[in-house]
Amino acid sequence: MTHTGQCLCGAVKYTVTAELKETGACHCSMCRRWTGGVYLGLEVAPEAIAFEGAENITTFASSAWAERAFCSKCGSNLYYRVTAPGLHSGTYHIGLGTLDQPNGIPLTGEIFIDEKPDGYAFAGDTHKMTGAEVFAQFAPPENP
Repeated sequence: MTHTGQCLCGAVKYTVTAELKETGACHCSMCRRWTGGVYLGLEVAPEAIAFEGAENITTFASSAWAERAFCSKCGSNLYYRVTAPGLHSGTYHIGLGTLDQPNGIPLTGEIFIDEKPDGYAFAGDTHKMTGAEVFAQFAPPENP
C-alpha cells in the first residue's frame, strides 16, 4: 500500500510504502508548541519512506533523542524522528495532516495525557500513557 503527502507549498513531498494502521496523539508541551495543538503522528520505518525535495527539509534537535523537521520554504511541520540509538532509532512519526488522503486511519493512542489541556478530548477509547510512562518505555538509558 502506498501513501503520499506533502508540506503546504509542495516543496517537500513524500511516499510511504507501508500500511498505515493507526495514528497516535501526543499532548506533550513540545508537540503543542510545535503544532499549535495536539500532534497526530503516524509511525513509519525509515526504509518505508522516501522524500522528494529533501533539500527543503530543515531539522531541529528538540531533545537528546529526537529531531523535528519542517519545510524551509513554508514552515509546515513534517515529522518527528527518533535519533537515539536503540529499537526505535531512525523511526519517523509523520504528521497525519500532511497526508494527501488521511481517512481510514484510526486514532488508537494518546501519550503525555497528563499534559493534555482540559479544553478538548477525543471521542472513543484510546490507549493512554502519562509522560512518565512514555519515558520509562521509550527514552534511551542515561549513559549506557
